[in-house]
Amino acid sequence: MPNTEFSSENDTARRPEAVAEPAADALTGEQRSAITALVDSIQPVSGELGDRFSAHDQQLAIVGGPVRDALLGRVSSDVDLTTDAVPQRILEIVDGWADSVWTVGIEFGTVGLRKRGLQLEITTYRSESYSPKSRKPDVNYGTDIHDDLLRRDFTVNAMAVRLPGQEFVDPFGGLADLRAGVLRTPGRPEDSFSDDPLRIMRAVRFAAQLGFTLAPEVAEAARNMADRLTIVSAERIRDELVKLMLSPNPRRGIELMVDLGIARYVLPEVPKMQLEIDEHHRHKDVYEHSLTVLDQAIDLEKRRGHAPDLVLRLAALLHDIGKPKTRAFESGNRVTFHHHEVVGASMSRKRLTALRFPKDVVSAVSTLVALHLRFHGYGKGEWTDSAVRRYARDAGDQLERLHILTRADCTTRNRRKAAALSRSYDDIERRIAKLAEQEELDKIRPDLDGNEIQEILGVKPGPTVGRAYRFLLELRLENGPMSKEDATAELRAWAAEHLDQETAT
Repeated sequence: MPNTEFSSENDTARRPEAVAEPAADALTGEQRSAITALVDSIQPVSGELGDRFSAHDQQLAIVGGPVRDALLGRVSSDVDLTTDAVPQRILEIVDGWADSVWTVGIEFGTVGLRKRGLQLEITTYRSESYSPKSRKPDVNYGTDIHDDLLRRDFTVNAMAVRLPGQEFVDPFGGLADLRAGVLRTPGRPEDSFSDDPLRIMRAVRFAAQLGFTLAPEVAEAARNMADRLTIVSAERIRDELVKLMLSPNPRRGIELMVDLGIARYVLPEVPKMQLEIDEHHRHKDVYEHSLTVLDQAIDLEKRRGHAPDLVLRLAALLHDIGKPKTRAFESGNRVTFHHHEVVGASMSRKRLTALRFPKDVVSAVSTLVALHLRFHGYGKGEWTDSAVRRYARDAGDQLERLHILTRADCTTRNRRKAAALSRSYDDIERRIAKLAEQEELDKIRPDLDGNEIQEILGVKPGPTVGRAYRFLLELRLENGPMSKEDATAELRAWAAEHLDQETAT
């Protein structure tokens, strides 16, 4: 079995050549059982398909993520297979056997199929490379599984299990790196990142997802080549960022992105939060504060029984990105960030839009950033019911996330202050719940609709109706539900004052 202790000299010496194939007993009994369970999980398809390829004198193996996850004791939803058969040959082999076949990825050597409810993807051995300015890879087919594994991103993803015989294939020491919790590349990291720069993002994503560290040479290559991410499509970068943010430890991934200079090309607003702190203008480290808020939001997310929440986590990370632009120094060694929530909401919207996030995600995150300071005017409960209604209504369907974000935003070490803030937020949540039960806050509307406004005022659809509607909505938020008679009287009084003034003007 390959040695699990590596130095950079040892690593250079053994790569990119394949190390000796590990003996079968290199796998522990538990790991061998995991491999068997992986194969069994796609039975009888794996046996039938493996026999079918073998009968046609073609190789077939489970490869990459499913093998890695099985050895880690993780459940993988993907089943990726690799073969020396070219796509057309794959189609011939599965013809009449697969329940359905699709060829959406055939130009990249991938054929998809479904058999007995199981969905599989089979990809021809290949190598990929990007020209310096290209966003799409050049694909070349191969005939040797070792060459195919060499082009994989990391050694822990460069392991395979041949079908139907379950032979474990690990030419680049992936099992040893898996046990050591280290991310290395099968060949030189510079070559790997040049072939597909997105692997730089994948490195930090796997660090957050699996709790692995980056080998020194991998970290150095990522730092030196981070600017290559500019040729990768925004959609591919977004997808890696989403996986990172939904990982068990996104903070780890964000810190690596910042430390290695990757964030400059993905989320440049985040490293800019590392504001200098001098002896005359002391304030919290905004960057560290934001990471702590992210950690605390994840903790609250779990305690409230929620699944990993992309919108909440993005909002926690980005809630203070407006501070660098709004920072001002005032007398008494005070530092202010007036209206940073407004600026930050705009910046969040712009960045997430550039990364091609869906509109609903962009809207939800920017709403949370805009509202994250609203609660701090609550004090010890001085808000009127109307103010509580506005808070809930402005948050809309983001109210539960706003509850979590606002609580997470308390990072003070002063226990008395933290406890007071927690009690205040307990109070506002109770009041919102009580009002919601009484009034259905999420459905608050004026007591008169647009048609009734037109009829009472004798006007046609237009700006006047909109202004009257907003007036009645404010009235509703201020006073709670009103009768039709009272609402009509208020509307007439408003019209007499405002519309008569307009006529006079």
